[in-house]
Amino acid sequence: MEILYLMILCSVSLAVIFLILFIYGIMKGQFDDDESPAVRILFDSNEDISKESKNDNKEK
Repeated sequence: MEILYLMILCSVSLAVIFLILFIYGIMKGQFDDDESPAVRILFDSNEDISKESKNDNKEK
């Protein structure tokens, strides 16, 4: 029966640690932008560079 108390204590303390880390992540803004990282991989970075260089040439 004593091992049951120990396991309950360990699981509750582990849950509290994860809750504290989750709240810390929210406070630091880790979960603010959840849309752009999933979409960013769909765009080719070479297209962005070539568009910028074309716009620079047109302005001159």
